[in-house]
Amino acid sequence: MNRKGEYGKLVRDRIPQIIREDGAEPVTYTAGRQEYRDRLRDKLGEEVAEFLEADDAEAPEELADVLEVVHALATDLGVDPRQLEKIREVKASERGGFADLIVWTGNR
Repeated sequence: MNRKGEYGKLVRDRIPQIIREDGAEPVTYTAGRQEYRDRLRDKLGEEVAEFLEADDAEAPEELADVLEVVHALATDLGVDPRQLEKIREVKASERGGFADLIVWTGNR
């Protein structure tokens, strides 16, 4: 159940085919635009939670899942993944990244 109390979850495009190949018949439908956007947001939370629980060996695969959902969200918002990367680069140029391992604890 998602945050709106709806059952089911958004799955990758080939999942119904994979289920059929395993001998079962999936029950699916195509979400409308707003439901799709809501379910993408739910999926992002799900994938981030899986990443946070993953050990170092599993983390890259889980992080790739997060990235897949981020790309889908960007596309849904009308932002090409390359454009999203440019936005990230501008922010990194203006504010930096996280390479220096800095932890802020407040001001004096």
